Amino acid sequence: MRPTSESRSRSAASKAARAAGILALAAFGPLLASCVNVRAPERPIEVNLNINIRQEVVVRLQQDVRDLIEREKRDY
Repeated sequence: MRPTSESRSRSAASKAARAAGILALAAFGPLLASCVNVRAPERPIEVNLNINIRQEVVVRLQQDVRDLIEREKRDY
């Protein structure tokens, strides 16, 4: 079976579309690649974890105070 003129024109259009896409990538690819800039920060990244430590200390102190109050109540 021989390809019809319609299937040949579709094939030609498909090849033309691919060629246009490749040409567009070749033309605009370098422009898009230059937009990305990756570099190390000037200062080290600092994560402040003091909040969690303070909360733990406060909870422990509260428990210690409760225990002390209970002991004092028992003593009187």
